[in-house]
Amino acid sequence: MVLVEKLDELGKPAWIALMILGFIVWWPLGLVTLAFILGSGRMAMGCWGHHNDGSRWQHNMSRWQSKMERMQEKMDRLRGRMEQRGPSGPAWWGGELRSSGNRAFDDYRTETLQRLEEEQREFKEFLERLRFAKDRAEFDQFMAERRNRPHDEAPQAQPSS
Repeated sequence: MVLVEKLDELGKPAWIALMILGFIVWWPLGLVTLAFILGSGRMAMGCWGHHNDGSRWQHNMSRWQSKMERMQEKMDRLRGRMEQRGPSGPAWWGGELRSSGNRAFDDYRTETLQRLEEEQREFKEFLERLRFAKDRAEFDQFMAERRNRPHDEAPQAQPSS
């Protein structure tokens, strides 16, 4: 595999260029190149900060887990700060909406939001009724098939050869 060795010497930009060229020439070729690059770990060593050993996936998962925990902590801090602001905070954070300075618009916005919330609630109830009706129909069909099945269909022992 002289081509692979030559591309490895040139580094990641060469692999990326080959992949892009593959997509330009014929998209399945680019897709195969991408799969080869990812599957062989050629992008993993420097890009993801781990070495190509057996614990690669464990290291990657623990890194992502710690990133998610840090992000969760940041979101909790942000939520706490937003809740401390109270109604004077941004309108998109829930709670009371800030006044726009135009009472007619504020009234319109409040009525529209209430109407949309009511429609959302009605739609959720509609979906729940549809799911229940579908479940009921499937259950009724099952029971009807079960009742109409002959009772003497007991599994009979097959003679062994």
